[in-house]
Amino acid sequence: MRRILPMLILSCVLAAPALASEAEKKPAEKNSTDAGSTVEMPYLIAPIIVDEKLIAYAYVSSKIVATSQTAAIDVRMKTAFIQDAFVRDVNGTPIGKEDDPATVDEEALRSRLLADVKRIMGQGKVKDFCFIQIQVTQLRPAPTPRAATN
Repeated sequence: MRRILPMLILSCVLAAPALASEAEKKPAEKNSTDAGSTVEMPYLIAPIIVDEKLIAYAYVSSKIVATSQTAAIDVRMKTAFIQDAFVRDVNGTPIGKEDDPATVDEEALRSRLLADVKRIMGQGKVKDFCFIQIQVTQLRPAPTPRAATN
């Protein structure tokens, strides 16, 4: 035991500078988002209205990018409030483009929903808001032609 202990101490002392240099390299190689700092939101179902008629629903999958893991925990705790704000937003204001109301205006919707998140969470906790997928499903798809009967 007396021979092993000094060898262990010596190996730890020699390995410390190498480990420290590796730790210094990692922050420079980091991605723009830290692990655990994103919060995937529940699906949002947004109506698409053209000429005051409901024609389709947009199923929106999204995520919130928090500034840190601690902020992500705060976002997770307020997910219900954020989702409520999203539902009120998409049902209160159309999500379609000005020139083509049947097409989702992703940039305008993104900025509106990001503003909702920042209003609820406060400044400094949310870095970004991203769409994962937006799928539009027609309310009444075009009928298929029937086969001619003889």
